[in-house]
Amino acid sequence: MYAALWRVLPGPWWVRVLILLVLAAAVLYGLIFYVFPWASEIINPLDGTVE
Repeated sequence: MYAALWRVLPGPWWVRVLILLVLAAAVLYGLIFYVFPWASEIINPLDGTVE
């Protein structure tokens, strides 16, 4: 999968690395600011059932 992604990206290796870093940062941004807050409303880890 990673080899296929590497072959699809345009440019020399340093441009590919830069594109991958930007993509990774965008994914992390989306997870931290959109997915995790949404999931925390659904999954509440503080609701324990152990007595």
